[in-house]
Amino acid sequence: MRDSLKLPDAPLVPRAGLTTDRLMGIVNGQIVSRLIVLIGAVLFLLPLFWMIVTSLKPVTEISVFPPTVLPQAWKWSNYTEAFRAIPFARYFANSSIIAVCSTIGAVLSNFLIAYGFSRIQWRGRDTVFMVVLATIFIPFPVTMIPLVVVFSKLHWINTYLPLIVPSFFGNAFFIFLLRQFLMQLPMELSEAARIDGASELQVMRQIILPLAKPALTVVAIFSFINAWNDFLGPLLYLQDERLYTLAIGLQAFRSTHDVQITLLMAASTLAVLPIIVLFLIFQRSFIDGITTGTLK
Repeated sequence: MRDSLKLPDAPLVPRAGLTTDRLMGIVNGQIVSRLIVLIGAVLFLLPLFWMIVTSLKPVTEISVFPPTVLPQAWKWSNYTEAFRAIPFARYFANSSIIAVCSTIGAVLSNFLIAYGFSRIQWRGRDTVFMVVLATIFIPFPVTMIPLVVVFSKLHWINTYLPLIVPSFFGNAFFIFLLRQFLMQLPMELSEAARIDGASELQVMRQIILPLAKPALTVVAIFSFINAWNDFLGPLLYLQDERLYTLAIGLQAFRSTHDVQITLLMAASTLAVLPIIVLFLIFQRSFIDGITTGTLK
């Protein structure tokens, strides 16, 4: 008899505090936010897309009005011509040497400094950190002439040393990023290792360093991009054309091949390609380093 009795289906009741209108509002908000992000991504990618498309057009198609979105005749030979028009391989090697050495210096020095500001207690630590952080607001033109004078007296002009050595002495922005990340790590990890007899160097190298890899990846990518795109530094310190970087080489190419826009865009695409590949390879670590405590 109990089986024969069938109760009417109970109406679906939304969870407490989550009405249908509120749920629709959340969904609409997500759609709007994703749409805004998509529009922003398109706007940021549009110059890159136009540079690549222009690099594949014939010279005669550049002056066509209205401009064509895609090349009517794909001219891949622009890349080989641009590669031969300037000593691209030499400039590429020069930029690679400076960028890699600067990245190594930035990772090593900033991690050591940030470790001292975050994991070691000493008198006046926060005051000194605020002084270091205040140097961010000093513009480069203020220190440009004194640096040129110092490097000239050291006989470093027309060498890569002025572009590499400063990276081994820390950067206020990178120190801030790493310090904020390291302060999110529990101090109990370091204290437990010290109780077990580990030295401060062992704690830093065996415990903190592996946990800080996402933040170090962020510093490495930023440092590499800054050194790769640096124009003013090589312009100040490098006088020999054989030592030019890609940034200086592209400017020289522009001044000597003013009307060959397609070759300039092809050379610019080749110059930007390493940065794109670097980000695609390390994008997961980059995002983890930004979101996991770096900007908290």
